[in-house]
Amino acid sequence: EVQVVESGGGLVQAGGSWRLSCTASGFTFDDYAISWFRQAPGKEREGVSCISSSDGSTYYYDSVKGRFTISSDNAKNTVYLQMNSLKPEDTAEYFCAVEEDLGYGCYMYEYSYWGQGTQVTVSS
Repeated sequence: EVQVVESGGGLVQAGGSWRLSCTASGFTFDDYAISWFRQAPGKEREGVSCISSSDGSTYYYDSVKGRFTISSDNAKNTVYLQMNSLKPEDTAEYFCAVEEDLGYGCYMYEYSYWGQGTQVTVSS
């Protein structure tokens, strides 16, 4: 059974930094892509960033480009999302998802395995 667990949510002041973690386990494919999504109240879910284990390639959506950094520790099947220069509009439930990496860009997949989410609140 594939399990995806996010951790690190919390309350942070605008302009500050915060880091989220995502650990995936139980999957059998050799290469995987992990993606962060977020959903604010009353808004649709949106992509944040993703990374491919095969070559370490990353992708950032425009709303976080230049402020967020995604990284991975493949030995631990863990991905980190470092969030800097946080804004109140970054407030959302952050979800992590895993999919088999078939060699395409990590932003192209429809992710099958999802975590329960972790709340990040940025106060102004």
